[in-house]
Amino acid sequence: MNGDLGLTSARTRTRMVERLRAQGISDEGVLSAMLDVPRHLFVEEGLASRAYDDTPLPLGFQQTISQPWVVARMIELLRSGPRQLGKTLEIGAGCGYQAAVLARLAPEVYAIERIAGLLARAKVNLRPLKAYNIRLKHGDGNLGLPEAAPFDTIIVAAAASRIPPALLQQLAPGGRLVAPIGGPGEQVLSVVDRNERGLSETRYDWVRFVPLLSGTE
Repeated sequence: MNGDLGLTSARTRTRMVERLRAQGISDEGVLSAMLDVPRHLFVEEGLASRAYDDTPLPLGFQQTISQPWVVARMIELLRSGPRQLGKTLEIGAGCGYQAAVLARLAPEVYAIERIAGLLARAKVNLRPLKAYNIRLKHGDGNLGLPEAAPFDTIIVAAAASRIPPALLQQLAPGGRLVAPIGGPGEQVLSVVDRNERGLSETRYDWVRFVPLLSGTE
């Protein structure tokens, strides 16, 4: 898929990483993972030439692949401290790109997607990478994945007015969750830590995500 970009994608990924560094991303582990993952494999063929632009791109199903800076920033926030990702839950697998980046940094990645057609596409996209530490699940992200809980880190790739209680319950002691919180057009990246005193929340950058919906399709 998109094989015509194979000779230039490494160079293009390097430029993307240099831009991310200039935009303030300083976690070298995140930058290395972004460099490793061929983003053009995760977008539609007609958009492959724009795969490394710093912009979200449509995936169909009224969903988007987040811009590279947002992916890098969210994972950087998950790792800041410094901390290891440990067992990670991703809500909103989409095309599989963010799961592929996470899989370079975490021993186990569980990625939930509510749209069956999009999940099937993610499986196809991920197959060439042989990322055997990713487990894709069809389900309602609001409910998390209780059968695999608790999770050391949780990353939510869709916005809600508040963090679903099930996700907070599935966060391990010492764990961290990153999610966009807010309504359409006005969302902020929220970091929730579970420590001995309970849950604490810190808010960071303004972002824009599709809404976190309930149910499956």
